[in-house]
Order: sequence, then C-alpha cells, then structure tokens
Amino acid sequence: RWIVFLALVLASVQVSMVAVAQEDGDAAAGAPTSDAEVPKKEEPETTASDSSQSSSTPKKDTSSTKPRELLEDSGFDASSTEWGSYYDPQNIFCGSYDCYKILGFDYDSFGKSPPDAKIITKRYRKLSREWHPDKSKHKDAKERFVKINKAYEVLTDAEVRKEYDMMRFNQEAYFSKYGTSVLWSYAPKSDLSMVIMLIFVIANVFSWFSQKHRWQLVADRLTKAAVEDWPTAQGGTPESKDLREQALAILNATPDETNENGKANSSLSSSTTSKKQKGGKKISAKEKKKMEEEALLPIVKALVYEMKDFGGGFHQPTWKDLMVVTLAKMPFNVATALLWNTKYYLRRLQKLELCDEEKEVLTERAVGPVVWDTKSDEEREQMVKKELWIKENKLEWEEEQYVANLSSADQKQYAKLKKRGKVE
Repeated sequence: RWIVFLALVLASVQVSMVAVAQEDGDAAAGAPTSDAEVPKKEEPETTASDSSQSSSTPKKDTSSTKPRELLEDSGFDASSTEWGSYYDPQNIFCGSYDCYKILGFDYDSFGKSPPDAKIITKRYRKLSREWHPDKSKHKDAKERFVKINKAYEVLTDAEVRKEYDMMRFNQEAYFSKYGTSVLWSYAPKSDLSMVIMLIFVIANVFSWFSQKHRWQLVADRLTKAAVEDWPTAQGGTPESKDLREQALAILNATPDETNENGKANSSLSSSTTSKKQKGGKKISAKEKKKMEEEALLPIVKALVYEMKDFGGGFHQPTWKDLMVVTLAKMPFNVATALLWNTKYYLRRLQKLELCDEEKEVLTERAVGPVVWDTKSDEEREQMVKKELWIKENKLEWEEEQYVANLSSADQKQYAKLKKRGKVE
C-alpha cells in the first residue's frame, strides 16, 4: 500500500511540473521575438505507468529555457546613472565609464552567457526612448545619449567588443596600443620675456665673475712670486721683482711700534735680521726666510690689489666686461677686423711693403695678445724687427725665450747640448 501511495504522489508532482513547463512554453511562443509565430510542440500525456519511470530520471532545470530578454530586463532602471568605471584615458571606447553599465548590464554577473547583439539592441532602443534629445526633457539628455550610442557601437562590433573585454583587466595591452595621457601633464607656459631676461642677467653676472677669476689667478701668482722671490727659471718676472723691492722698502721704512706694556718693538725688517730668538737660540736661514715672507705677504697683497690691469686682458672686472657690452661691441669689432684684412690683402696684391701698423698687428698675432701686452715698448720694437710672423723667426725667438727662463747652469748645459747637436 505504501508503494502504491508513493507512486500516486510522484505521478501527481510530475503532472504539475509538465503543466508549468507547458505554460512557460506558451508564453515564450507568444512573445514578439520574430514576425512569424513559433509553432507549439505537443507534449505527450503522462500516464500513471510512466510516473514510476520518470521518478528515477533527474529533473530538468526549465528556468534556463526562459528568454534571456526577460531575464535581462528584470529590475532594469533606464534612468540610472550608475555607469561604473573603466580605464580609457584616450576615449577609445566609452571613456571613464563602463560600456556594459551604460546599457544596464553587469559584466561580472552574466558570466559565460554575455548578452548577444539582439539583447543589446533591445536595451539600446529602450534607453533611446528614455534619453533621446528629441524626446527627453532632461538637461543632460544629449550628453547621455552620446554615451549610450557609443556603448552600443562598441558592444555590437564583435572585434571591438572582444578587444574591450580583453583590455578590461590588461592595462598593459592598452598602454602598448593606445598609450596614456594621465601619467603626466604639461605645466602652464612661462612668460618668454621673463625667461629671456633671467638668462640675460645670469649671463652678465657670469661674465663679470669670470673676468674677476682671471684677474685673481694672475694676482695670486704674482703675489707668490714676489713673496718667495722666484727666479726667472721658476717663473719670476720683472714685475714680481719690482713688487718685492717695493715691499721691502715699505717694510724697512715702517716705524717702531709700541706694545700694550709701553715697550718699544723693533720693525719687522729688523726682527728678521736678528740672530737670536727668545731663549738665546740662533735663527736658521729657513726660519729667517719664513719670517720675512710672512712680513712681506700683506704688503705685497696690498700692492698687487692696487694694480687694476696686468695686461693681456687680465684686469679687474668693470661694466665693460658685461656680456651686454661685449655683444654691443661685437659688430664694430667684426667690421673693423674685416676692413683691416681687406686693406692688408689689397696691399699684398699691389706688392707693397708692410707698413709699421701691419708689422705690429702681425707680430701681435704671432706671439698672442697676452705676451704682446706684457712687453715694454723697447721689447715690442725688438720683436717687430725680428719679423716673428715668419715661422722660422718665431721658432728661433721661442727658443731664446725658453733659454732666458733657465738658470745659468741650465743655460750652459743647454748650450753644450746644442753645440753637440743633441737639441732639436
């Protein structure tokens, strides 16, 4: 009896399930999916004998047979503004919005069954009726309709949609193909006149300090040569020797000073010549020379800083050394040089002899402006007479200058080597 009772219950449940499935099939057949009506399939009648057999077979999920249009439209709000987000800085697809969200789909929810072109078209038409600028009274209807239209174009193009889905989680692919414009931004343009003025001021300051540095190098070398009494072979010059003599004269002429206790102190020059220090020890020649150099150093520095120009362009900076003055004088200097060279070559074409001005200019070019400016008038006359613009004469003169800077012993050794032909 219990077996018969269970068989009847199962049969009644199966009959009810078949009835529900038939009703759903009728509803789907009646939906306007196409112009022609889909014919209904006749369901076989279920008998009590089949109920026991059907009870052993698994039940079929009929919910998946429902039209996807009905599933997608359930709970859809056409006026929603929650469009999600998507990384698209170049606006290739839908910009910063998600194309699926614009049309009311959720990419993470439909899984392996994404909406097809038919469903997307239906959703697009529904949104168009809501947001078309000619039909909608919303203020932002035009902007929203443009986004809706763009989303429809992206999702109905198979190739574009495939690329869109791939780049959702692969931003490197987006960078490599379309690039990005959000990692940096250009600053506002600076005022060109202010930039030029700033560069101009910096250039003038630099030119002034550059000239100051050039003068300081010569001043330091001249001070050291005068204080340490460099010989000619070491780099001493007539100017350094004159400075030393002036400093010694000032040092010897310094009056005796009185200390705080009222006792008279001898001059620094006399202190350097004394034979003994406190304690009765004799002063060595090295210590005596060091004391003399310490006494001469401030005097020589003062004398050197009074020299404004060492010649050869090594002078203390003035307003004439500013870049603006140099640039202003440049056209005049260039024109003067061109005019002089033109006259010089015209005279050469006429086979005229060199005049005194041409000889001086050629000599200055041969030895350089620094050497020319440091020479006296007598030395310049001798240099002009030697015709140093001729290569052989210049080489001979340079050898003479080299030998003159040697010590007497080195000069004798050099003369012996030259006589033996061992000097090139």
